[in-house]
This record gives sequence, C-alpha cells and structure tokens, in this order.
Amino acid sequence: MLTLLGVAVVVVGFAVRLNPLLVVVLAAFVTGWAAGLSPVEVLAAFGKAFNTNRYVSATYLILPVIGLAERAGLQERARTLIGRLKGVSVGPLLIVYLLFRQLTAALGLTPIAGQAQTIRPMVAPMAEAAAEAHAGALDAATRQDVRAMAAATDNIGLFFGEDIFIAIGSVLLMVGFLATSGIVIDPIHLSLWAIPTAVVAFAIHAGRLILFDRRLRKRAAA
Repeated sequence: MLTLLGVAVVVVGFAVRLNPLLVVVLAAFVTGWAAGLSPVEVLAAFGKAFNTNRYVSATYLILPVIGLAERAGLQERARTLIGRLKGVSVGPLLIVYLLFRQLTAALGLTPIAGQAQTIRPMVAPMAEAAAEAHAGALDAATRQDVRAMAAATDNIGLFFGEDIFIAIGSVLLMVGFLATSGIVIDPIHLSLWAIPTAVVAFAIHAGRLILFDRRLRKRAAA
C-alpha cells in the first residue's frame, strides 16, 4: 500500500499548484522508493518509458504549426465562418463538438482534438462568435464563461469517451489492478460498461449547454 503514496504526492502537489512536471517526477520517485527501487532504477524506468513512447514527441512538432496557423488568422477565420451562420448559437455548436469528441475518443482518436489543437484556435472563437450573434457584444466575464464552457466540453467528451476504447491506458490500468486483487475481467467488459456512463455524461452536459445558451439569450434581452 505504500506505493500509493505517489498518488498522495500528485494530489497535494496539484492542490498547492506546483509545477505539474515536478509533481509527476516527485511522485514517481516516491512510488519507486516505496517499492524498493533505487533512484537509478527509477531513472532507468523513465528512460525506458520515454524510449518506448517516442511518438509523444510529435506533439512538439504540431504545436508550432498551430501557432503559425493562429498567427495567419485562424481564429479570425473561425469567427467569420460561424458569424455568417446566424441560426447557430453556443449551445447547439458545443453539443455537436461534444458528440464529435466523444465518438472520436471512443475510437481511440484522442490526439486529433484537444485544448491546444482545436479549442483555443477554433472552437472557442467560434463559440464566442455564436454568442455575439445572439447576445450582442460580450463583456469580459461572459467571454471567459464561453471559453470555459468550450474547454469543459472538450474535457468531458474526452474523459467519458476514451474509456469506451478497449486499448486506452485507463482501462488497461483497471484491468491490471483488479487482476492483482484476484479479480479477472476482460477489457471489453469495462469498455461496454463505459458506454452508459458516456451517454449519461453527454445528456447532462448537453443540458448544461442548453441552459447556458438560454442564460446568454436572457442576458441579451435584459
């Protein structure tokens, strides 16, 4: 049970808002110490994981491309596009994105969207333009609310969609943990039981988006 001290380090570190990379590394060393590993063995485990998952470095190639696209006016183009569609409001727009995010995550396509890839350069500006089309000019607080709802939509879609994919890390982690306790279960069973949870999460957040849309309209009418 001492190996779970790493989880406590993560919780405390994030609670006091330390650097996430520092928190994760410290948690790894605490877990390794509790498991009887030397610092050199923990570093070797880090190196092996990095070498095995070198494709993660592809992210650093994508981010400059996104930055160049933004500098070339990607956000402005997204605003212009959605501004021309007068019938589109914030709620339906983000519901469609939520559905897209959940379905693609359920297929294991988690990297094709995200906060840096789609929310900041495209979805958030489109949501702001949709809000402005129905509620007029947005004050600073309302603009931040729209951006926060767009970001939350991506998080919820990813979180509840990815567990449907049989080969996702969280599913395999649960299968492995249960196996150490003598409970043998197929990953497909966990994936199937994640479907009702994803459906309920979609319904709840879609309802929140509709209510958010109505609040914006009432604010504009007032």
